[in-house]
Amino acid sequence: MEEEIGRVTHYFSHLAVAVVDITNGTLNVGDTIHIKGHTSDFTQKVESMQIEHDSIESAKTGQSIGLRVKEHVREHDVVYKVS
Repeated sequence: MEEEIGRVTHYFSHLAVAVVDITNGTLNVGDTIHIKGHTSDFTQKVESMQIEHDSIESAKTGQSIGLRVKEHVREHDVVYKVS
């Protein structure tokens, strides 16, 4: 089962980091996410997250996080939490 948790707002290709606005629920290190967009469609485990260069273990609605991703993503891609 998948639940929409946020959207990609920016992608830093040289770092392979996506900026994700958390719009629903919470996301924790260790969770599995599915990122889907016009050309993106992959699943990965959350290995690390940051807010303003500080590592965090959990992110909640209203926060904007940096998330290392294994494939190229684009703005407006949807991030789903896989349960």
